[in-house]
Amino acid sequence: MPTESSRVRSMNETRDRILDVALDVLGENPDAGMGEIASAAGVVRRTVYGHFPSRLDLIRTLTERAVAEMTAVLAEVNASGADADAAWVKFIARVWPVAHRYRVLLALRRGEYGEAIHGLLGPVDELLADLVKRGQEADVFAPHLPADILSQVAYGTVFAIADSDLPSGTPGARAATITSLLMLGVPETRAIALVGDQP
Repeated sequence: MPTESSRVRSMNETRDRILDVALDVLGENPDAGMGEIASAAGVVRRTVYGHFPSRLDLIRTLTERAVAEMTAVLAEVNASGADADAAWVKFIARVWPVAHRYRVLLALRRGEYGEAIHGLLGPVDELLADLVKRGQEADVFAPHLPADILSQVAYGTVFAIADSDLPSGTPGARAATITSLLMLGVPETRAIALVGDQP
């Protein structure tokens, strides 16, 4: 007879599997329905709805998970005391391995759930804007756009590169980091030096 704790653990594992699969399925097709996610996760639709009563609940949970990961990384990078451009490089290096997982949120942010996702991503947006503002005040980043807009442009570039599927292969973290630094107004020689030997 399964114990209560093993039942709860099994439910949590199922929930986590559904979330992981949902990221992959939605990454391929942002319009995918709950049935497609259930099928890919190897469960029935009722199981998915048992954990997430609506598609919006599922999207909201995925967004909350992404926000928790990214705010933790940003808080750690900001606390390091590094110059803003070096802190940006550290942030992108830490986020790059999961960028492909969360790129779907950018697509969904422009759709019917845009308002909900935009609201949930607020803490990440604020931390990014603070980092860029700090860089602008130190003359490390260019002041040609307000910090909140410039941070989104540079960060969006990283996701655009992560999402590219070029015949010659997807450019790596190095290309994404250098490109985003250039968008922030960092001189090319400084950007290349900051990234160093990053693959």
